[in-house]
Amino acid sequence: MDGHLRETLADSNLGATCSREWMHRVISLLETAVDQLHGQEYAAQGKLLEATSLLRQQIDPPEARKVPDARGRLLAWQVRKVRDYVDAHITGPVLVADLCGLIQRSAAHFSRSFKSTFGESPHAFVVRRRIELAAQYMLTTDTSLSDIALRCGFTDQAHLCKHFRQAAGQTPAAWRREHRSHPDEPQRRSQIQAGDSVATRPLPRCP
Repeated sequence: MDGHLRETLADSNLGATCSREWMHRVISLLETAVDQLHGQEYAAQGKLLEATSLLRQQIDPPEARKVPDARGRLLAWQVRKVRDYVDAHITGPVLVADLCGLIQRSAAHFSRSFKSTFGESPHAFVVRRRIELAAQYMLTTDTSLSDIALRCGFTDQAHLCKHFRQAAGQTPAAWRREHRSHPDEPQRRSQIQAGDSVATRPLPRCP
């Protein structure tokens, strides 16, 4: 066996061993947390946070986080983290300060990188995500516009109408009637539920 192959196998075995040890550690932490859920909530929370930290290190290694993007854009893991956070908190306020904290950047640096990555400001991005979610509700449910507005993080129906009209050129009610009256609407709904763009309806594409 040549030296290169021997080294490769050794590295592979070492990686497998570390991976098994890491998995056992995470499992142990989760099991401990489950045992502590009854009457020891704070201790359980600590174990869960530690397990979460280990998982995050595996998904987003510290080495990868240190590599800057030459064009000033957010890195892939940062984009994923920001988008997931926005979608998970879409029903409430989404603050730039909270987004900055996710990836440990200053407000000015984050805003520049965000616009370079998404082509719009954080506020505009959040509004667009709210509008797209509202469009999905309008096409796939019979929920009232007032309820849809609240589900999507708008303060009320008027707030939804204002932003929706700016994006689509018509009111939510008119847009809903027009696009739910098409004979191919079942296919349209399946496309929306599968994550298809609502730009042809006509709203901006959800990245």
